[in-house]
Parts: sequence; structure tokens; C-alpha cells
Amino acid sequence: MNEVSFGIKTTQVHVDYADLVRVWREADEVPVLADAWLWDHLVPIIGPPTTPGHEGWTLLAALAAQTSRIRLGHLVTSNRFRSPALLAKMAATVDIVSGGRLILGLGVGATDAHGAGQEFAAREHAAYGLPLVPPAEGRAALAEASTIVRRLWSEESFDFDGEHYTLRGAVCEPKPVQRPGPPLLIGAYGPRSLRVVAEHADVWNVPGPPHFDLALLRERSALLDQHCAEIGRDPATIVRSVQLIVDYEQPAATRAMVEELIDAGFGHIVLSVRPPFPDGVAHWLADEIIAPVYPLARTATRAV
Repeated sequence: MNEVSFGIKTTQVHVDYADLVRVWREADEVPVLADAWLWDHLVPIIGPPTTPGHEGWTLLAALAAQTSRIRLGHLVTSNRFRSPALLAKMAATVDIVSGGRLILGLGVGATDAHGAGQEFAAREHAAYGLPLVPPAEGRAALAEASTIVRRLWSEESFDFDGEHYTLRGAVCEPKPVQRPGPPLLIGAYGPRSLRVVAEHADVWNVPGPPHFDLALLRERSALLDQHCAEIGRDPATIVRSVQLIVDYEQPAATRAMVEELIDAGFGHIVLSVRPPFPDGVAHWLADEIIAPVYPLARTATRAV
């Protein structure tokens, strides 16, 4: 069996900070869990818009200071919420706070494309005065943002003249602990977005509902291979990652889906748990979901 790593995602909606600290500290002590994740929404997509939900990057910095081993990040940061230069600075700070454990998860964010969730996207962006852009613009901006972030982490100072961003004398000091910078995870599913993944990502993550169209996932994975071939990149240098929402009442169904995802070539499985978080939830994931499926996972293996 190929090497597989596992993570935990804690959706920070309608949950106290103390409860999140409890779960993350517990996960930090469970060797089979390689990483822990938050989401990045300004208006919760669970419950009414007034449901309490903590801001993702502020919370990640706090949780980085509360843990010592586990890698951490967001699935995924919206590129529409913060300028890439500001995000690079924030990420460098969190990497320092964590002692070099950050994985920067980044995605296009919502666009003005029609489809499921569009009403929510419009509501969230309007609430914070943020414009929705066409999908093509969102993808192009993500590509530029990926370039800017990496350059800020590795170069002393530079100017940038892009289609979507313009910087003069851009600097980021101090640099991240990880050099030349934290790994970049890009969350994407659409065929055109996978080109950005091929060009910029260390990890490709697929956001997921409780059930997947595995045939389509295999198709998308093959398309990523194709994009890599077109630019001369070895596709094996990109970790295939997926997040799976866990049903506490049906662990057998979750285990079966994990097995299928591993068989489909996904070597990093993030188990997403929803509040309220049961006592010992990180240990429960290790004992009831991971160990029966992947008994070789005695200790955590890094996703990147």
C-alpha cells in the first residue's frame, strides 16, 4: 500500500474557542494525525448568517501557539478576502509562531458563476463589501497570488506588475521558518483550475461532501497529470489530498469511503468533524476510522 497521511479538520462554527483548543491539543498528541485544519468563511455556511463563527487566520495563529507538533492550515483560504501580499505576511507570522508547521491552503474563492451555493456566496461577499468576480478572473488572480506569496517568502524586495495585482517595493520580513517557504496547497476541482494547481501547488486538495463521484475524481486526477506533462512537471511531486466529512453515527461508511479514496490515488485524507465535537474525537478518528483502514499508519507522515 502506498504511503498515506491523515489530518483532522474542525469547522469553527457555533463552537467555543476553549473547545477548539481541547480538540487541537488532543490531535497534537495523536501521532497518526499529521495535520489539523480550519476553514475560511466570514459568514458561516452552517446555520443562519448570524451563527457565531471565528475568523480563520486569527484563530489559526492562536491554535498554532497551543500546539507543538501537528502541521496546520486552512482548507482553504479564499484568495478574494485578503491581498496576496498581506496574506504572505500573515502566513509568515503564523509559520514563525508554529515553529515552521504551516501549510498554506489557498483557493480561488467564490466567483459570480451560477450554481449551488451562489446565494450564500453573494450574501457573504456583500456582508463584507467584497466583489464577486468572473471565474476566469478568479483563476488568473489565484495564479498571480501564488507567485507573489512565494516571491515574498524568498526574495528581499521586488516590484510586481500583474493583470490583477501591482506591488512596489514588496517586502516580507521576517521570513517564514520554512525555507524557501511553507508548502502551498491549492483547493480546486474544475478542469481549468487544475492548470493553476499544476503550475503552483505542492498539494492538490479536493473539497468534498460525504460522498464522492469517484470516477470523476479519477478523471480530474488524470487531467492534473496531463497539465503537469504539458509544463514538464513530474505529477508525482504533487500530493493528492481530499477532505471527507465524517458521520459520527456511521463510521463504517466513512471507513469504506476512505478505502475507496486511497484506492483512487489520494494519499492525504483530511477527516472533517463538525461541532459539537465529542470528547476524545481525535482518538476516535485514529481508533475507529484510520486504524481499521490503514493499520500501517502508526505515526504521522507529513502530507508534503
